[in-house]
Amino acid sequence: MKFSAQEEFGLRCMIAMAREGDGGFLTIPMIAKSEGLTQSHVAKLLAVLRKAGFVNSHRGQLGGYTLSRAPSEMKVGDMLNALGGRLTHDRFCVRFTGQTDECVHTDDCTLLPLWVRIQESVDAALKDVTLADLTDPKAGINVRLYDDPRMRMPAGF
Repeated sequence: MKFSAQEEFGLRCMIAMAREGDGGFLTIPMIAKSEGLTQSHVAKLLAVLRKAGFVNSHRGQLGGYTLSRAPSEMKVGDMLNALGGRLTHDRFCVRFTGQTDECVHTDDCTLLPLWVRIQESVDAALKDVTLADLTDPKAGINVRLYDDPRMRMPAGF
């Protein structure tokens, strides 16, 4: 399974704003520079996040973007859903893109239960993870990830 660049970069933009703290405005150029992204890419990500209610935009010379609420109140899973959507959903089989009008496995699908199980696992893993957890090294999420040898970066990366 692979998360998209949009999801990763969108979370990175949110982390940058969370680290700015209360009342701090970040502009698109500031975020783009700190995250090594183009300004147009950051603008696109912030538009998605604003529409989903995670950030507020403020116009003017002293304007920019801020979080819409405290990082501890923002679930990472909700942000990922806004940025890229869920792996599967209730109408998953309705989006059939094969050569026929509907899936030939509608009555005996062996894959849908797998996709549902994977989505449930992702939901369970992200259930209690907030934006604050990603910005606070004492929160434990970073320690748990890097204590697991499977999550370590390969040598020379």
